[in-house]
Amino acid sequence: MPKNLLILTAAAVLMASAAQAQVKPPAKPDEPAGRWGEAGKKAMDIGTQPVRDVGLSKRDIPPVLVKAFEDPYSLKGLKSCQALANEVKALNAVLGPDYVVGAEYAENRAGKLAEAGGKTIINSIIPFRGLVREVTGAAPADRQMNAAVDAGLARRGFLRGVHLKQGCKTKF
Repeated sequence: MPKNLLILTAAAVLMASAAQAQVKPPAKPDEPAGRWGEAGKKAMDIGTQPVRDVGLSKRDIPPVLVKAFEDPYSLKGLKSCQALANEVKALNAVLGPDYVVGAEYAENRAGKLAEAGGKTIINSIIPFRGLVREVTGAAPADRQMNAAVDAGLARRGFLRGVHLKQGCKTKF
């Protein structure tokens, strides 16, 4: 990779991470944000995309999402309110926070533009990227991950409904 392209790529990823840091709410005291927080996670994800595209690195589907994919509407082992709440918490840890009624949607346009720029630069490194992703198995793996996330979202909503219907007061 030419030196200028490498420098431009690094700058775009850093801009995306800095801009994204302004968009996310601060981490709750009981939730570790890691050294760089959500912005660092986003920048790392953008920066490692080419490695995943060529099949050198794979993301494992978290066990809680595998379970959700296999049977999103199962209540096996979830007899108590605490068990339901613990399952929702496990899904929240993987999926991120759930939808909150009445929450204001705020977006940092500069952050989103920096993120899109970083992704564009990184994704342009591999010629015929779409074909390469299909051949290496990266695209099918992403589709499998997306299906597991969809199942996890469905399971979380289902469990929250059961939790509400049972009159549970435990917190997520």
